[in-house]
Amino acid sequence: MTKMKTSLVASALAMSFALAFPAHADAGKTAGVQEAPLRAHLAFLASDLLEGRGTGQRGGDLTVAYLETQAMALGLKPGNGNSFRQSVMIAGVKTQPADSTLKLAAGGKALDIAFGKDWVFAPGDATASHSFNADLVFVGYGITAPDEQWNDYKGTDLKGKILVMMVNDPQPTAEQPNRFNGKGLTYYGRWTYKFEEAKRQGAAGVLLIHTTPSASYGWSVIQNSWSGVERFQLAAGTLGTQLQGWMTEDTARSLFTAAGQDLDALRAAAEKKDFKPVPLAAKLNGDMRAAVRKVEQFNVAAVVPGTDAKLKDEVVIYSAHWDHLGKQGDSGDTIFNGAVDNASGSAALLAMAQQAKLAPAKRSQMFLWVAAEEQGLLGSAAYAAAPLWPLAKTAANLNLDSLNFVGATRDIGTQGSERTELGKLAETAAKAMGMKIAEAEPDLAGGYFRSDHFNFAKNGVPAFSIESGSDYIKDPAGAKAKAQAYGKRYHQASDEYDASWDLSGMVQTAQYALNLGRLIANGAKLPEWKAGDAFAVPRNK
Repeated sequence: MTKMKTSLVASALAMSFALAFPAHADAGKTAGVQEAPLRAHLAFLASDLLEGRGTGQRGGDLTVAYLETQAMALGLKPGNGNSFRQSVMIAGVKTQPADSTLKLAAGGKALDIAFGKDWVFAPGDATASHSFNADLVFVGYGITAPDEQWNDYKGTDLKGKILVMMVNDPQPTAEQPNRFNGKGLTYYGRWTYKFEEAKRQGAAGVLLIHTTPSASYGWSVIQNSWSGVERFQLAAGTLGTQLQGWMTEDTARSLFTAAGQDLDALRAAAEKKDFKPVPLAAKLNGDMRAAVRKVEQFNVAAVVPGTDAKLKDEVVIYSAHWDHLGKQGDSGDTIFNGAVDNASGSAALLAMAQQAKLAPAKRSQMFLWVAAEEQGLLGSAAYAAAPLWPLAKTAANLNLDSLNFVGATRDIGTQGSERTELGKLAETAAKAMGMKIAEAEPDLAGGYFRSDHFNFAKNGVPAFSIESGSDYIKDPAGAKAKAQAYGKRYHQASDEYDASWDLSGMVQTAQYALNLGRLIANGAKLPEWKAGDAFAVPRNK
């Protein structure tokens, strides 16, 4: 827990306000992103006073108020009419297994399985009570992908069914080494897509089969996210199926065997295009109960208007999520401060906005702090569903999440930029700073689909997250060790601010994002997607 004394908090606040108005600022010149305000914002956002910036918690409300007042102090324009806030209505859902009577049955008898240990479930439609007497159907990967000429459903009527499916996507073969992006994961392989497609098919629910290789994480991650904790989902718009859940591989194997099926044989069949849904001689029976509450959270949006009479109607959006995991548990360190994830990105946006205000670009620039990223990219999804700026006039989204707290690097991560014309601009911005683009690696875990930029991308806006480099300038071995050690603090109470951090790399990343954004904001035209990309939407000419 960060033991930040009142005097230190006051100093951080005073510094951030003072630096918002440099004594002799020249509107035509800027010295670039400054470390002092970035550090001050980071220290405060990661302090115990903000209680881990939890969704639906007091610390989240305080965070929104801080970001809003800092945007005012910088002289930024409200992004939502006269307000800096955009309402995001969220449903908090906590399964009550003791009050639920759900059973999986096959071969005339219920499976002996326990919630948390063997399977997990929750309502996907923010409804507290559901009753089921539904047949189970195995649908392979559960994918409909016209761009891959793939359809696991083959027109089968699945209304009211419980769909059992695998995560990840069809694997490459010797004949088709690049199908579904080869070794890299596509969005079709993400569990979020599986739930969305099941809803489109009219299913009553989904049970995903977990394996560590296919999910890229162990069953404990599922347990920690679904068992005994409140999960959040958007409370308005297109809701999910009645039931969403996972089962262990052992549970799936027992279920398929009891239903007279061979799980491995069906998996092998699902790797082929001619696969068709397989009804299982199995049912989901009983009642599911959950505690449901509705909470209002807020995105915070602030704008630096453009200078060009025509181009100012278009915008570049810089984003970062302000939330973390908040307060959890009853003993020990209960505050998950989230210093790196993502007080760093939120602080960087404030420091960037300070400089953008001093030297506006031709297009407008929006600084957008989104809510509830840790709950499934909910704030950015809400923004994309009701954008404050037309998406057709949004040039790009550059997202910042978990920035470099170790030291300056010779490279910068721009994975995903190559899908659009942003890739070339990213190279230009890096070269101007004496940097290079970090070598891309296969996206095995689907990282491109797990940050807030993705909600812009899937709605046609060129977007990616700018990531830390790894070619450290000072003490490369020691710096890499520090960066790798963060893995043990990720999503733990130990992700705390350290005043000894070398923030030169964080400043460098923030400056790079601002420089790239200015290239886009001053460009002759809006960036386009590469032809044939799954998210390509032609620009209005």
